[in-house]
Amino acid sequence: MKFGKEFTAQMVQEWQEAYMDYNKLKLILKDILRFKNQNKAPSPMAATTRGSLKRRASLYRAFSGLTSRYRSGSPMKNNEDEVILVSAVQEEGREGDFQTMFLLSSEEGGEFELLFFRRLDDEFNKVLKFYRKKVEEVMVEADELSKQMNALIALRIKVDNPVVGGTDMVNLASAANGFSSNFSSAVHPTHGGRPGWTKMDVIQEVEMSYEGTSDEEIKEDNDREKQNGGDTNIQGFRPASLEVLNHVKINVEPETPVSTLRGVIKSSKSDLSFSRQELRQAEEKIIKALVEFYRKLRLLRSYCFLNQLAFSKIMKKYDKITSRNASKAYLEMVDKSDLGSSDEVSKLMERVEATYVKHFANGNHRKGMKILRPQAKKEKHRISFLYGFFSGCSIALIVAIIVHIHARNLLKSEGRHDYMANIFPLYSLFGYMVLHMLMYAGNIYFWKRYRVNFSFIFGFKQGTELGYREVLLLSTGLSLITLAGVISHLDMEIDPGRKSFQVVTELIPVFLLATVLSIIFCPFNIIYRSSRFFLIRCTFHCVCAPLYKVTLPDFFLADQLTSQMQAFRSLEFYVCYYFWGDFTKRTNTCADSEVYKVFYIVVAIIPFWFRFLQCLRRLFEEKDASQGLNALKYFSTIAALALRTIYQFQTQKTTTWLVLAAASSGVATIYNTYWDIVIDWGLLRRDAANPWLRDKLIVPHKAVYFVAMVLNCILRLAWMQQVLGIQSVPFLHNTALIAVVASLEIIRRGIWNFFRLENEHLNNVGKYRAFKSVPLPFYYGDDGDKSL
Repeated sequence: MKFGKEFTAQMVQEWQEAYMDYNKLKLILKDILRFKNQNKAPSPMAATTRGSLKRRASLYRAFSGLTSRYRSGSPMKNNEDEVILVSAVQEEGREGDFQTMFLLSSEEGGEFELLFFRRLDDEFNKVLKFYRKKVEEVMVEADELSKQMNALIALRIKVDNPVVGGTDMVNLASAANGFSSNFSSAVHPTHGGRPGWTKMDVIQEVEMSYEGTSDEEIKEDNDREKQNGGDTNIQGFRPASLEVLNHVKINVEPETPVSTLRGVIKSSKSDLSFSRQELRQAEEKIIKALVEFYRKLRLLRSYCFLNQLAFSKIMKKYDKITSRNASKAYLEMVDKSDLGSSDEVSKLMERVEATYVKHFANGNHRKGMKILRPQAKKEKHRISFLYGFFSGCSIALIVAIIVHIHARNLLKSEGRHDYMANIFPLYSLFGYMVLHMLMYAGNIYFWKRYRVNFSFIFGFKQGTELGYREVLLLSTGLSLITLAGVISHLDMEIDPGRKSFQVVTELIPVFLLATVLSIIFCPFNIIYRSSRFFLIRCTFHCVCAPLYKVTLPDFFLADQLTSQMQAFRSLEFYVCYYFWGDFTKRTNTCADSEVYKVFYIVVAIIPFWFRFLQCLRRLFEEKDASQGLNALKYFSTIAALALRTIYQFQTQKTTTWLVLAAASSGVATIYNTYWDIVIDWGLLRRDAANPWLRDKLIVPHKAVYFVAMVLNCILRLAWMQQVLGIQSVPFLHNTALIAVVASLEIIRRGIWNFFRLENEHLNNVGKYRAFKSVPLPFYYGDDGDKSL
């Protein structure tokens, strides 16, 4: 693989604009090479003569020293091959930019090389400024974490050994200067406290700061303690003061509907109660913060290394094309800059590793590093084999069903209507699920292909996110068992003796539904448990929409549910068919029940209601007016859906209800389509770099975006099937037509998913947002907004 492709593949995608633009510099080098190729090469004799003269002049200059040059007060090396002079422009109060002076610009074609070094300086200074900024940020965050660790150690001592909080510990703490506020002091704790500790165990727990402290610093601290009348009998030991607990409060209560309601009445932040549960929850939060902080340090170190390598590669390419020796001088400058000489990140990584291993992994280095550096998920060949096998079996079953229908001429059977009205809606539920999973698998494939960081956007734990192969495995497995149930349920002929169907056969859809639900809620670590629990948690957050802080996975899932409206109605039909109908004779009275009709509207509205409440929660929490407009969009959709369904149930359809249904649906369609394309996708920007699209695009073919917009508009008009009274077509039963319309909405949602996440990814890139914000447990009691 060429370096350019490897460089792009290893970038932190959210920081891609902060990396050196390798391709732009390479284009300039191609211009230099093209210029050199266009000029005729001199004859061999002339080249030999020129080389001889050059060597002769070189010997004379080296001997006499007459060629020594000094520019801007900075002596240059006595080297006839010197072509650049690199210097730093100092600015007030901070380190300045680096500038390169090209000394051979008067040569033929020198303007191209001059342009190259100008662009090179721009790229280097951009990289250097970004790196310095990020290093400053992680140093501030390190100080924050060190204070959190101080409070955690003090809380751990207080919880595990309450007596130590008395006179003995107070005297011991007063004899020392407390924890050092820098991170090197806070990231070298020993093993966590446990019940039954001795006094020496407690001393070892708080012995942190001197593990990374020099002898001179230890001596200075001891001298300071002697002047203060302190006890320095314990050499190399600076215990933590438990007084820190008098100045902090804790907020470790997990977010639940009850805690949200309590927070509306009063602040959820509470005083320390010194309970073990409080300690455990604080430890969990700090562990998450350390893991995320360590990930940030790893990415920052990777950013530094990749850019150094890129500058090395581009300078060596320059030397090769121009036959000069400029890379040595420039790379020496790179090595001496913060990008090459700064070691703050490496030291912080070592200290975080020491903290985590000693304090949260009981000294087990392998266990600690397994958490800090999770292994990339390996692709398993058996997954590809299984989803290929399931796909083949599913296709075979589809062929078998088609042959069975034609062989027995079931399309003209007397039981055809009963089957389509009673059995088809039961199996269509699984069809909707399979189609949605297939669309999601396609989304994952294209997100990975175009390097959309969907796992970060959704907040998946590293190594647990499902790839498109795993999703295909689940979807093809579900389609296989569903099609097996369909082919075993195709008997449309009633038993003339008993005038009924076999009970076991008629209960196959219930068995399938129970199987799917049991797999989803299975507590054992099988069939991607972490992903199943993630789905359950997000679903629960949707159900309790206003009582949970709305995150992207929550409202993204709620949007998916809005496209599964017909699936919710199929679930309602399950209840009606098996509890109020006579499933042994394939008959039901659902359509005649007023209660069923009411719930037919209600279950379809439920997912839109979830999104409406989520928008309201974000409106009040984030004070974002756009969320109010988004809530209004979903409310208009609810009204349109209700009016359309009422009009559909009318025996004698009136013009008034037709106008209301058509008008509300038209307004909702225009509103939703505009929001999809302009707000969710960020397209139709008139003054964008890509006209009528947006400034940045991930898919290289612009036509894809225009096709997607047209398809979204067309598929949004599927509601017209209800308003226009198109209940059936010559070759499709009414229930089949409903299934087709519902499938079109699922396909539209799959298209929407890709461009919605693409826009979210580009927003993260524009803001260099590559990390999650992890809440910390401790904060100052005087200022609730100021964390430790």
